[in-house]
This record gives sequence, C-alpha cells and structure tokens, in this order.
Amino acid sequence: MVSPFWTALVRRGVHRSATAAVRALPRAGSVGAMAEQPTVVVRGEALREVPPEQAVFSVTVSARDKDRETTLARLTERAAGLRQALDDYPEAIERRETSGIFVRPELKRSGERVSAYAGSVTTTVTVTDFTVLGELLLRLANRDQTTVAGPWWQLRPGSTAGAEVRRAAIADALSRAAEYADAVGAQVDRLVEIADEGTGRAQPMMRAMAFESGGGAQGMELELDPQPQTVQASVVVRVAVTEPTKLG
Repeated sequence: MVSPFWTALVRRGVHRSATAAVRALPRAGSVGAMAEQPTVVVRGEALREVPPEQAVFSVTVSARDKDRETTLARLTERAAGLRQALDDYPEAIERRETSGIFVRPELKRSGERVSAYAGSVTTTVTVTDFTVLGELLLRLANRDQTTVAGPWWQLRPGSTAGAEVRRAAIADALSRAAEYADAVGAQVDRLVEIADEGTGRAQPMMRAMAFESGGGAQGMELELDPQPQTVQASVVVRVAVTEPTKLG
C-alpha cells in the first residue's frame, strides 16, 4: 500500500512570521527502495540594536573673490589649515578622504562676463573615538568659511554584529523547526539546508546636523548621542524529522 501524502502548514504573526511544511512522500513499492524522510522548512529571523562603530561627517572649506588667483590662493590656504586641524586627532580619525573639489566662475545675469570666482574643497572624515567628536566638529565649524555636515552613524564594513545576528536567526529557525516537529509527534533528526535571504547587515540610521563657521565656539561643548544601528537577518532552514506519530 502507498502511504498517504500529507502536508502541514503553519503561519505566525508579523514578528514571528514563518512557514513550515512537513511532508512524507509515497514509499516505493519495490524491495530495497527507501522512503524519503519527512522534512520541515522554516524561516528564522533576528533583529538587534547595536552601538555604532563609526561616525562619518563632511567638512567643506570655501573661497570667493573677483580675482581667480586670489580665490585659488585662499582655497589652498584654508584646505591646508583644515588638514592641520585634522592632524591633531590622529587617534580618533580612522580615515579621511578628499571627496570633492569645486571651482567655477560666477557670471553676471546677462552675457558671459565673470563677476567672481568661487571654489570649495570637501573632505569626508571617519571617526571611531566618539569622546572627542563633538570637540572636533565645533573646532572645524569655527574655522573661516567652513561648513560641517554630519555625523552619520554606522557599523564597520564586515562588522561582527552581522555574524552574531545571523547566528541568532539560525537558532530561531531551529527552535521553530523543533516546535513544528513536536506538534506532529516527531523530532528533528538532521540539518539539510540553510539559505541566507540576503539580510544580516545594518540598516542605515542617520542623524545629521549642519552648521557653518561663525566664531565664538571656544569654551563651548557639543554633546552627541551615538545612534544605535539596527541589524537584522533572515534565513530559511530545512531539517529532516523522524516519522510523525500524530496526524491531527
């Protein structure tokens, strides 16, 4: 006799959404043929909030004058001053990159006559020591013709936080598989497959401010609250189970 085909499907809510299917294929009638073992397929999920590991901000120095050479000279001087200011924080700054240089003539409303020349240099800075971040931002913003934007909080590329949340998602899937197997009087026998659904990375969490130079920053303190980063992962796990003893 061919054993009956049966399927169990269980759905849960938004926070523990999962699907499970337990199935047994018909046994082969020939001698020596083996029946396919029942399997359970579940989705495991995990979500964590972790402290950021990096703060990124941009700082732009600008210059403008009717004379092109004067504009370039001022821009070069201010860019050099910015580099010197950043050099004072070697332990806090992990990386800095020139992300944009902009120089252009400003034309009068009519015709092609140049009224002035404007230029800017933008540097992107990555900081890992948050204890001096507020001080650094205020110091840079207090410089002449300087604009600061940021910070944007983030995890390091390849952060271990991603691996930890993926392990938690697998543990969640295995726990659900055991629950489904127990519901039909079976037990988890062995792991068949784990499939990553493409998550496991931090969702961008940005909290930024922008301020321009204006003087008077000496003696001031800027307190910053690093924004937690949300890391999530989702996996699909297939396990083989023993023969069910309860069929509903």
